[in-house]
Amino acid sequence: MAIQFRVSGSPPRRILKIDRFLGVDFYNAPANVALNRSPDAPNMIRDEVGKVRKRMGYEVMASYPARINGCHVLKKGEKETTIIHAGTCMYLMDTVIYSNMNDKRSRSFQFKGKLYILDGKTYTVFDGTTLRPVSEIATIPTILISRSPTGGGTPLQPLNFCSAGFSELFLGKADVKDYLLSNQYLDSTEVVCHVMEAGGAWRILKEGTHFTVDRIKGKVSFVTAPGASPVTGQDNVKITAYRTRGGYHDRINNCDLVMLYGVDGASDRVFVGGNPITPNIDYFSEFNDPTYFGDTHYTPVCQENTQIMGYSVISNQLATHIQGDADGRNVILRRGVLDENGNALVPVTNTLQGVGAISKFCFANVGKEPLFLTKNGVYAVTAEDVTGEKYSGQRSLYISTALQNEPNLADAFAFVWRDFYMLSINERVYVLDSLQKHYEPNAPLSSFQYESYFLTDIDARVAWEAGGALWFGTKTGKVCRVFNDPDNLNSYYDDGRAIAAYWDTPDIDGGLFYQNKTFRYVALRLASAIMTGVKISVQVQGIWGLLFDGSDRGRYFDWNFIDFSKFTFSTDKTPRTISGKIKVKKVDKARFRLENSQAGEPFGIFSVALEYTERGKYKT
Repeated sequence: MAIQFRVSGSPPRRILKIDRFLGVDFYNAPANVALNRSPDAPNMIRDEVGKVRKRMGYEVMASYPARINGCHVLKKGEKETTIIHAGTCMYLMDTVIYSNMNDKRSRSFQFKGKLYILDGKTYTVFDGTTLRPVSEIATIPTILISRSPTGGGTPLQPLNFCSAGFSELFLGKADVKDYLLSNQYLDSTEVVCHVMEAGGAWRILKEGTHFTVDRIKGKVSFVTAPGASPVTGQDNVKITAYRTRGGYHDRINNCDLVMLYGVDGASDRVFVGGNPITPNIDYFSEFNDPTYFGDTHYTPVCQENTQIMGYSVISNQLATHIQGDADGRNVILRRGVLDENGNALVPVTNTLQGVGAISKFCFANVGKEPLFLTKNGVYAVTAEDVTGEKYSGQRSLYISTALQNEPNLADAFAFVWRDFYMLSINERVYVLDSLQKHYEPNAPLSSFQYESYFLTDIDARVAWEAGGALWFGTKTGKVCRVFNDPDNLNSYYDDGRAIAAYWDTPDIDGGLFYQNKTFRYVALRLASAIMTGVKISVQVQGIWGLLFDGSDRGRYFDWNFIDFSKFTFSTDKTPRTISGKIKVKKVDKARFRLENSQAGEPFGIFSVALEYTERGKYKT
């Protein structure tokens, strides 16, 4: 019988293709990262969903002599007035309008045409021209009515933490000239008296002319007795005086947290907290009056050994976040209600267990979801959590490991730009993309995770939106505007410097990790641009090597921009396929890098493909 021999052919060609790019994954080891995520991709960010590109850069618009602590914008109709907090000064354009700011981050809110600012030192108000302490314009409460010249009376309003002033209404008596106030040791500020005349009109009397004041005793002595009220039963003497109480102003001045909230979730009262002297207490204003914080309107939200870190509004409830309570009850839920007398109350409705917030400046809403930073990453408290006992809404699984390794995490700053939650720390920006959610089995207690990105060399101490652009301030006093035209080559500079960006694939180990892989071909679909290109490198056994340089193969010609060092005759503006033969032999795995670090060059990736074969057992 004849013997037949079979000659083994070439090993089958395998094809790996990635045409949907998500984000980075620092949680898994590079060998376990999904193909459409990257274990390392600095300065790459989502373009359209499923595609990534190099981030745009920024230009310096202004410089100040100290670090930028805040930008605050007052909007009145079509007019916007911007003031910059740098160091201890507040600037309107280049002019210092206030020089006693705290050299810490500040925050603001607009209420009835004025801008109110908290910096942990002084609660101030800006009217479009002047910035001054709220205490200068604060409401002066009427604390007593129906008071006899010798005492008594009915309480009406609480004292104001923001003001040393108080008023008392008296029911005058015939021939009585001395009127005794409920407070002694009055300030030197001029006392003002109003006396009702026949017909109900009020006449202002002047201290030193119509009356004298014994400030130690709190006694006002009229030259001519005001007499009995011309209207039976109605108070006819009003005395306004001032007494500074130790620590009163600082209750509000030293706060650096704020949230607008009211009865049934309305934004008609101001809640403030973060006072280092009373870290577990917050204070709320009177209805529609940010200048009046009654001295009875405060709540000890948590124990004295913890502190309030920030606020969220969830399902019309005020969520107060605290830092690391021992029993884990780190979110206190309250609801604004009115009592039978029409007074506002904010009773606790629930407490939730979970990881405590770590930074005061990382609370921001993405859509309807409030996010905040903890030592374990970025979390959310959802409407579903409100009815339970704990919250488990981790949203940053893919970057949480990196965040946990960042020093000074309590100093992080977060802001929302379009669909992105952006968290800045140590000149790096971590990004969560609200348009891309993934239901991750490695985090079963969380409903989903946001796809994430990682940007470098951005010193965003504070950030804000203005004129449809993203702005940020640096610790060196610069105010920068981020470019927002992706087709403009000038958008790809960081104040004149090149932006280094690349996308690494995971470690590719083929069908069988223990077999030899030989990679023979690579293809890339690159977003075309007037100036663009790519370098493709490979990592084998921990060492990177350049495979080929396609720096000139994604460009098209445009008469409006000619650089003879990068000249091309191509007029093709469609995504460009760049491909070539490669030879990476007998490896157990390989990681590929797609890179563009050229100044003034956009860089967008649509697809990437690799052809390789597997044959034989890998030997070390």
